[in-house]
Amino acid sequence: MNHDTYDDTTIRGILNTVKSIAMVGISPKDNRPSYFAFKYLLERSYRMIPVNPGQAGKDILGQKVYANLGDIPEPVDMVDIFRSSQFAMGIVDEALAMTPRPGVIWMQLTVRDDAAAAKAEAAGLKVVMNRCPKIEYGRLSSEIGWIGVNSRTLSSKRAPLLGKGVQRMSLNRSTTSGGLTDAATRAAQDDPTKQ
Repeated sequence: MNHDTYDDTTIRGILNTVKSIAMVGISPKDNRPSYFAFKYLLERSYRMIPVNPGQAGKDILGQKVYANLGDIPEPVDMVDIFRSSQFAMGIVDEALAMTPRPGVIWMQLTVRDDAAAAKAEAAGLKVVMNRCPKIEYGRLSSEIGWIGVNSRTLSSKRAPLLGKGVQRMSLNRSTTSGGLTDAATRAAQDDPTKQ
């Protein structure tokens, strides 16, 4: 597979299919990119599993932290590598030793190891490198466009806001006009002014 570019169908397919993500290298510090990405994906109903040996046994955002992938007692759909490229091969080896194996290895921005990617792909896993699932989710759901980032798409339509705060959009839609998602429905139900 060409890892220099990915089509939107591939990225959307991965983000729509995975339900649980083990993030290797998450920081407990709320000003770190790994923390932002973890929180963002957790708020979009992914089962997020933090992996950081220095934080093992503690909680990050209410989720129990594991020392390594082998310690996780449940199946994982995707492993998100938030460590530098030199550690990617070891993490891929850990992922390949899991039973059942995850279906996806995702390497964060600036993380690339073509040998590790080839090894994972030879074992039947999908691989994405040098991308952030948080950014890709936001881009494909159009959240990133209406939160103030230029999406390079012109539109005169504004996504309708339901309830208070930031509306959560979905990847399962073909337009940028918004729509109800589980999070928006829950927010509307929790709002006492709507009852």
